[in-house]
Amino acid sequence: MTSTLLGTSALAQTPGDQESRAHVQAQATLNVAPDKATLSARLWERTPSVVAGEDTQADPEALKTARERLEKRTGELIRALEEEGLNKNKIRAGSLRIRPDYVYQGPARNGERETLVRTQLERPITLTLNDLERVPRLLDALTQAGVNQLDGVEYDLRDREAASDKALTEALKKARHKAQLMADTLGFELGEVASVRETRSPTFPPYRMAMQADSRENKGAEPEYRPGLIDIEAEVEVSWFIEPSSGE
Repeated sequence: MTSTLLGTSALAQTPGDQESRAHVQAQATLNVAPDKATLSARLWERTPSVVAGEDTQADPEALKTARERLEKRTGELIRALEEEGLNKNKIRAGSLRIRPDYVYQGPARNGERETLVRTQLERPITLTLNDLERVPRLLDALTQAGVNQLDGVEYDLRDREAASDKALTEALKKARHKAQLMADTLGFELGEVASVRETRSPTFPPYRMAMQADSRENKGAEPEYRPGLIDIEAEVEVSWFIEPSSGE
């Protein structure tokens, strides 16, 4: 984990009195390695294409056949993932989705072009991993199981609250450092904190990596997947009462 810190500061005197304050604004950016990955894929089956029309409905028998094929493939995929050592609680097979799929403008008939439509039945599959080194193996397992689409890998942190607290703590430390630097340079002492405000909450969305691997020169070598780092930013404004230096 690394951090990049920025800050600004100023001195101010409240109009109408002799009470002065030191105002500091500070920002901390933490670069944290993710420790959680979510893999997303989809399986689908389609009914035969038919000519689209206002009264077009999928053939019930074709729907049943497509659904049975899809459920069979989904079960085979889940069993293959469990054989790879993935806990069943880390596998989520989403609800069945059914939608029309308009795929082709057929040849002209009576001067009009015909639109073909088929019904697509789809099941999303989501895998949650805490061991990022297993990502390549499970991606291979998904591919070998014949998923129709890999939607990518989403990287995140298991303990987001702890990471947010760390970023906020670093910003507050930077604010204190800036204020003390002002006091040492200008010859005054810091009193109690007059006010503190969080100007940017340390929020961070998970990020998605496209399904691309770094190629190696040697053929047959396994691809590398690099999760990178997650940036967490926090920003605060803090004011201290100014007291005369004890040396004066």
